[in-house]
Amino acid sequence: MKKLLITREQLQHPDRQAAALYQVCALYDGSRMIEVSIHPDEAESMLNNIYIARVKNVVVNLHAAFVEFEKGMTGYLPLENCRQPIFTKKISGKPIAAGDELVVQVIKEAMKSKDAVVTTNLSFSGEYLVLTSVNHTAGISSKISGEKRRALQAWIQKRLEEDPHLTDHFGIILRTNAAQADEQALLQELLQLKAEYEHVRAYAACGTIYSCLRKERPFYLKMLTDTEKSNLEEVVTDDPKIFAQLSQDASDTYQIRLYQDPLLSLAKLYQVAGQIEAALKPRVWLKSGANLMIQPTEALTVIDVNSGRNTAKKDKQQNHFKINLEAAEEIAFQLRLRNLSGIIVVDFIDLYDDALNAQLMSHLKALLRQDPAPAVLVDITKLGLVEMTRKKQKKPLSEQF
Repeated sequence: MKKLLITREQLQHPDRQAAALYQVCALYDGSRMIEVSIHPDEAESMLNNIYIARVKNVVVNLHAAFVEFEKGMTGYLPLENCRQPIFTKKISGKPIAAGDELVVQVIKEAMKSKDAVVTTNLSFSGEYLVLTSVNHTAGISSKISGEKRRALQAWIQKRLEEDPHLTDHFGIILRTNAAQADEQALLQELLQLKAEYEHVRAYAACGTIYSCLRKERPFYLKMLTDTEKSNLEEVVTDDPKIFAQLSQDASDTYQIRLYQDPLLSLAKLYQVAGQIEAALKPRVWLKSGANLMIQPTEALTVIDVNSGRNTAKKDKQQNHFKINLEAAEEIAFQLRLRNLSGIIVVDFIDLYDDALNAQLMSHLKALLRQDPAPAVLVDITKLGLVEMTRKKQKKPLSEQF
């Protein structure tokens, strides 16, 4: 069973001299951290906030527009993300032009030299559903199958029979957690998200430029919402205010506990700083004595599998196969912990047996299917490099500092 920790800790990036206080939300499986988000204490995030923005210019060659959603804050709007926009001011007959004012949502925060990325497809996430302003359909998470999926399909059909115009103005997606919810909880959340969407549309009609129409919940509540509840045992925090906030929406599926030991802090008990520090190092040692070298670059992440201290004089192919299997499990783990995304290239130890390679790829595919973020094994190149992708949803851990 898993635990979600919400605490504060002094953290230091290995490339920086000064430490700073961060809010930390980490998911643990036993004593091992498997997913983490950190946020500078008292700082505010713009991710998923909804604003009224002004178009600064449209760059045809980039097939994108640049919009200002806060004074001095520019967002990059790919034109494929500009479908069915909600305009609050339209100055020409063109689909989009400089000077237009429209509603956008921040879907990627600014990273290094890159602007934030915004979209006009507004998304409202709950624990069980996601409401979208553009895709006017009803769907179900691909991770739900069997009888649960059929039951949810019946629930959607029932809603559409009661209200044939339900998806005229928005679409809904049932998340993985919907499999554990009853019909009343699903309906209640649908009505709540619908009300939030309608409030944003109404507020936009009379709002002014740079207005923030909707602020995303604190990052730890977002992470709690996104965490699969079927095997979540408890949420633990040492912050009384956060404990009180969480207790207002107490769940029957997991417990909420306030940690109050004055002799040993919650962060020290779970070795928060040490595990985050290890997740920032390029080298990861495996139990067998082999190791991974993880090197993120601007364009992609490269992972090299090395036999290291693990050497075998006999049957090297079987030994290399075992190392690769162990490495595949650790790679899947590290992708989630470090929140690595985009293009990922892995250089496994060479196997010259097609059957062993096929087994390795099958094992890696199965591991990637368990990742909450969509991750896809693409192919093996002629040079024997394994290509995969993982959807970008938030900053990598190293850039959250």
